Amino acid sequence: MNQNIPLAEKLRPKTLEDVLGQEHLTGEKGTIRKMIENDTLNSLIFWGPPGTGKTTLAEIISEKSGRKFFKLSAVSSGVKDVRDVIEDAKKQNLFSGKSPILFIDEIHRFNKSQQDSLLHAVEKGWVVLIGATTENPSFEVVSALLSRSQVYVLKALTYEKLEELIDIALTRYNKDENENFVIKDKQAFIQYSGGDGRKLINSVELVLNQFKNSGKKEIQNEDVMSVLQETMALYDKNGEQHYDIISAFI
Repeated sequence: MNQNIPLAEKLRPKTLEDVLGQEHLTGEKGTIRKMIENDTLNSLIFWGPPGTGKTTLAEIISEKSGRKFFKLSAVSSGVKDVRDVIEDAKKQNLFSGKSPILFIDEIHRFNKSQQDSLLHAVEKGWVVLIGATTENPSFEVVSALLSRSQVYVLKALTYEKLEELIDIALTRYNKDENENFVIKDKQAFIQYSGGDGRKLINSVELVLNQFKNSGKKEIQNEDVMSVLQETMALYDKNGEQHYDIISAFI
């Protein structure tokens, strides 16, 4: 495997069973699971904090439902990009018989005209829209689009789920790097992550990389704090992250 692939990407869930903390959607009676099993996929909006699995769920839905996956970021895309993807999706639909998925990350960053450009394609069934947002869609998504979509709330990862994710990340890191690190304290990692699973995995990888070939194998809170403080100091102008990390020990 390419060692340049970030640990968070290596650990991206491939099945609903692997998704942590969203059992109300992915469990045996979860609405997303039922939607896939019954092939009753409609346009939907995932609303939840960063790093809770919005993009991952969209990709799993695409894979398990056998639909082509188009992805746009509302930060860097405009109306032309939307129209280009829709035209491509229409062609795909002619051959596959299933409407492709159009995933738009941070859909709340689209203005009204950009969101309106999606309406016709959604109405005609040319695409199944999956939007991801960290903001309340009632205020950030135009009513016409919202009325044609189901909103699903993704929950912030609990402390226990974040601890579980650290264990998963540690196991994979040790396997890939032929290491035998032990994380003795998890509090600083969890505090730093703010409940963001992706940020948590990235911080685990960063800290462990710092101690490779050092002889030190047991990672304590103070080790985590030292590495993350040093890293954040490079671009944390106001020192806010410094105090976020310090607060893990108060």
